[in-house]
Amino acid sequence: MRICRTKAELRAARTDLGLRGARIGLVPTMGYLHDGHLSLIRAARAETDRVIATIFVNPTQFGPTEDLASYPRDTDRDLALLRAENVDAVFLPEPGEMYAEDAETVVETTELAGVLIGALRPGHFRGVATVVTKLFNLTRPDRAYFGQKDYQQLCVIRRMVRDLDIGVEVRGMPTRRECDGLALSSRNVRLTAAARAQAPALYRALLAGQAALEAGRGVAAAQDAIRAALADADLALVRSVDIRDAQSLAQVPDRPDAPVVILLAVAFGDVLLIDNLVATPKRPA
Repeated sequence: MRICRTKAELRAARTDLGLRGARIGLVPTMGYLHDGHLSLIRAARAETDRVIATIFVNPTQFGPTEDLASYPRDTDRDLALLRAENVDAVFLPEPGEMYAEDAETVVETTELAGVLIGALRPGHFRGVATVVTKLFNLTRPDRAYFGQKDYQQLCVIRRMVRDLDIGVEVRGMPTRRECDGLALSSRNVRLTAAARAQAPALYRALLAGQAALEAGRGVAAAQDAIRAALADADLALVRSVDIRDAQSLAQVPDRPDAPVVILLAVAFGDVLLIDNLVATPKRPA
């Protein structure tokens, strides 16, 4: 496995890996890898010829009061996991390698980045879109793999790729969960024991909302069911409960007639957890 710490090293590795028309799969991560990340690696390995992973805790997607400094890191462990998955190259840049001191160019999906999580974390998706564009430019992948747990992020990246005519296929892969339903996330390690015990309420709430919609109840009733399912988690601070069009993230009427996505953002202490489920509302007979 080639370890690249500079953009020049990464470009050279990409050239070598792409010889004889080999298809390149890219898996961007912020490290502290878990089985959700590894499922993306395995999908890339199955669908492409060579796999590049990136590990970069991107400072531009964190706000001034967010958890950049405390974001979990374990590079040695991450590299061992990537070697075990037969990753061909990994990019491990420092912020100064990724961003020039006088950098002023950004990429932003102006409307899509300002709603939902984007409203809770202003500037977050601008940072995501900018760094992902840079990684696409550096690696020129045929396919790039992202988890559906970060549903709005996936939508932002797909919109960006479409709007900027970037020649990469964006693959959204299913959310991986613990046996109690909690979506795998690098941030889970920062939950207190009490918060971790209550965190599966997110998934139970999503299931309650999904069941309400698929039984023919409206959006307002589904939101009530979601909040009721979260009521017993006294450590949970509900930041947002949204039900949006599953493709565009546009707002929907109370009785939608197309698939919707239920998006939750709930804080446990200073750890913000997000999760989602798609539901197909029951249509009137």
